[in-house]
Amino acid sequence: MIRLSKVGKVYRSGRGSVAALRDVSIHIRKGAAVAVVGKSGSGKTTLLNCIGGLERPTKGTVTCFGCDIHALSSKALSSFQRQNMGFVFQHGNLLSYLTVSENIAFPLVLNGIDGKQKIRRVATLLEKIGLPEAGAALPRELSGGEIQRVAAARAMAHSPKIFLADEPTASLDTATGKNLVQLIFDMGEEQGCTLVIATHDPAIFHLTEKPVHLRDGQVVNQLYMGKQRT
Repeated sequence: MIRLSKVGKVYRSGRGSVAALRDVSIHIRKGAAVAVVGKSGSGKTTLLNCIGGLERPTKGTVTCFGCDIHALSSKALSSFQRQNMGFVFQHGNLLSYLTVSENIAFPLVLNGIDGKQKIRRVATLLEKIGLPEAGAALPRELSGGEIQRVAAARAMAHSPKIFLADEPTASLDTATGKNLVQLIFDMGEEQGCTLVIATHDPAIFHLTEKPVHLRDGQVVNQLYMGKQRT
């Protein structure tokens, strides 16, 4: 499970301080599918980054499956992320110099999975995302929707416990976005993965029992337990 307790995040600059998160406390069950919603600037990305260990909270704790991730050393945190987390960003962030297959295989290689096992896993994921013939293509040869599908496959390749996505459908048309959402939820359910997705897209948060709603860095609905998938 994921538990945030009184998490705050303050950004400081020459123009002063901005509180991106204010005493956020939420509990997400293992295997739940959670949408984080709110206007731009409400703290959605910061919340995901704190859960994923990409940013350290100014205060409070983030516990993922019993581990206080921000109490870990940098090396231990990197190892935890590599083994347990998958990330999808708004524009895919594929490595431009790697092929589609190499991008998907990247987290497998980082986790010491190579050879035939890696090849089989990549081939399976290419089939799942509907791009079985695109393994040798470079990211620049893909459409926006294809890039996001590859990014989702890469994030799921090593069967992470936690899948974090920041506005994955924001740059896609409605039909393409809907297909991507279904793909993410199908893969997450198949692997028993906990999904946390920041979004404005009704196609995503309608698939969850009750979204976590952020306003000015604060949760404005009750503590969220998440929709348990069967």
